[in-house]
Amino acid sequence: MDVDTELSCPVCQTTMDAHPLGDGEFSSCPQGHGVFLRRADLGSLVEAEQDWHRHAGQHTMPMPKITADMTAPPAAKAPARAWVETLF
Repeated sequence: MDVDTELSCPVCQTTMDAHPLGDGEFSSCPQGHGVFLRRADLGSLVEAEQDWHRHAGQHTMPMPKITADMTAPPAAKAPARAWVETLF
């Protein structure tokens, strides 16, 4: 498949939009019917996901000493379960 070939959505036949993703790209249907990744780009995504999981748990802060004057921290956004979730 030629890298410059425009892809059509298999559902609605609309030309898919190309988006950069790391060193590669992915194509998405503007009507929301799905995404397409080339094999090499999918491989890069899988490697990045594995690297993210390998290093995700090693950067935790130590538990603070609990004192009477402490207040609850502000509510935080739920952490991403996977590197791919950080993209969207």
